[in-house]
Amino acid sequence: MESICWSNCKSYGEAEYVILGLNDESQSHSLRKGTSSAPDRIRKISNERDVYIEKNIKSIAYPYSGKPESKIFDLGNVPRENISFVYERMFNEKKIPITMGGDHSLTFEIIKELGKKFGPVSLVYFDAHPDFISSTKNFYGSVIHDCLPYIDPKSSVMIGIRSPELEEIENIKKYGITVITPEDVQINGYKQILETILAKIGKNIYISFDMDALDPSFAPGVSVPVPMGLNPVTSSILIKNIARKGILGMDIMEVCPAFDVQDNTSHLASRMIGEFLSSVSHK
Repeated sequence: MESICWSNCKSYGEAEYVILGLNDESQSHSLRKGTSSAPDRIRKISNERDVYIEKNIKSIAYPYSGKPESKIFDLGNVPRENISFVYERMFNEKKIPITMGGDHSLTFEIIKELGKKFGPVSLVYFDAHPDFISSTKNFYGSVIHDCLPYIDPKSSVMIGIRSPELEEIENIKKYGITVITPEDVQINGYKQILETILAKIGKNIYISFDMDALDPSFAPGVSVPVPMGLNPVTSSILIKNIARKGILGMDIMEVCPAFDVQDNTSHLASRMIGEFLSSVSHK
C-alpha cells in the first residue's frame, strides 16, 4: 500500500497530523457497495494526479496556499475493531487525525473517543442526509442519534442537507441542531453562511464530510448520490475557515470507487485533504 501524497514525514511519533483509512462498510445499508476500498483508492489517485515526475524527480502539486508546514504521516488502514485503541492513543498524544472511510457509521466510533477525552463535541457534519434516524441504531443512517451522548447539539451544524426522512426532520427540531441547506448557501452566499457557522460552533470542533454533500456532477462516486448539492470550492472554503478556528480532527466518508467516473471523486477527496492541510499550516 502506498501512502497518500500529502504524507511528508517518516514516523508516527514526529507527526502532528495523522492520515489513516478505515476500510470498513459493515454498517452501510446502501445498494451501492465498495466504500471499504476508498482509502486505498484515494491514496492511489493522489499519487497519480497530485504528483508530477520530471527527470526522475517527484514534485507535489500543492494547493496555491502553499506547501503544508505541519508534519503529516500516513498510518495506513485500521480495522474497525481497533478504532477505539488507535484513536484514544492519538488523542492522548495530541495528534489530529484525518480519516478516510468507509461508511459514515465510522464517524460515531471516532466521536465516541473524542467525547470521552475532551467532553461534548461541536460537530460540523457535511452530508446530503441528516443521518438522524433513531428508530434503528448503529448504522450509517443513525450516526447523529448515536453520537448524541458525545456531542453538543446546540453548537453542532449540519451542512448540505437536502434529503431528510420525516423522522429525521423531527429529531433535528427536537434537539435543535442548526441545518444549512445548499439552497441556503446559494441564497445567502458562503461568507454569511461561514459567519453563521463560526458563531454557532464552540470548542472541541470536529468536521465530518460525507462526499454526497457535494452535487453528483462533481462527486458521482458516492454511496447515495442526491442532486442539487454543494459545489467543492464553497465546501473547501468552509472547511478551511472552520479549521483555522482549531479542530480536533476531520474525516472524509462514503467515497464509492466502483461507481466513480474517471476517479473524479477520489481525486476530489485527495485535493480536499491537501487544501485543508495547506490551509491550517498557513493560518
